[in-house]
Amino acid sequence: MEDEQSMTWLSQLQGQSGVVSRQQATDAGITAKAIERRLGSGAWQRLHTGAYATFTGKPSREAKLWAAVLRAGAGAALSHESAAEIHGLIDKPSTQIHVSVPEGRRPGQHKKIRGVIIHRSRRLAPEWQPPWQLPRTSVEDTVLDLAAAARTFDDAYGWISAAIGRRRTTPERLSKALASRSRMRWRAWIAAALCDAADGVHSPLERHYVHGVERAHGLPAARRQARRRHGGGNRYLDNLYEDYGVCVELDGVAAHPAEGRWRDTRRDNTNLVQGTQTLRYGWPDATENRCRTAAQVAAVLRRRGWPGTLRPCSSACQAAERP
Repeated sequence: MEDEQSMTWLSQLQGQSGVVSRQQATDAGITAKAIERRLGSGAWQRLHTGAYATFTGKPSREAKLWAAVLRAGAGAALSHESAAEIHGLIDKPSTQIHVSVPEGRRPGQHKKIRGVIIHRSRRLAPEWQPPWQLPRTSVEDTVLDLAAAARTFDDAYGWISAAIGRRRTTPERLSKALASRSRMRWRAWIAAALCDAADGVHSPLERHYVHGVERAHGLPAARRQARRRHGGGNRYLDNLYEDYGVCVELDGVAAHPAEGRWRDTRRDNTNLVQGTQTLRYGWPDATENRCRTAAQVAAVLRRRGWPGTLRPCSSACQAAERP
């Protein structure tokens, strides 16, 4: 029995990056006095109340995450930015660790945990993980939690874009998760955004173009994320007006590094060789200057055979007057 207990303890240490809770230590047969002795000698480190690193030296990021979850107690799971980190939705860890706990916890139970933000959730359902994996909310719940907490709807849509663009989930799975929530900030907007995402609108900038430039001014519907063969691989065009040989590419930053600019130039040149003219726009073109952008796209489309008429988006729109 002692051998079995020892094996369980060693597996736990390995699976949790060397971090254990006080309860786990006592369950393994380590007395309170032995725990204090190890802490006092420096063999163990106290990362949080009741959460210990059983090694010397600087804890790894994963060890810190385990300590936060163990300190938060039974049913706790990484959520928000910290779950996004684990799911690969962000590249840089947030300075604070985000943990969700069941809403039924006593209000003062987690009043303060250093470096940890506690969220209370009445519908917390951590994604199933084997014992050696960090508890976390599912990709879909993580995205919707972050969208609900976002400062603006563009920021909220950015989380949706990141999850779908990095192939961590699908619009269909996000829609199903959204339907299961009785309360959700921006519900109607997010539902519409998920329809856009299913059609290939993969960023807030692309969504501004589709709604503010294309649809608002009566332009024909482009094919989103249109696949084109290029050399030995594929490349994807943001908005391809295939019948007219026109492509609209959207750049989410004001300026590219030199390498990025040359890559764009090579793509544009390749498009032209293949008979497609490329127009390239940034954030201001799809927002405050959207009417001017619509007029430019319409002018190029007309020269290539589009028989349509540009439609003013409002009484103040002057798109039809701008070449």
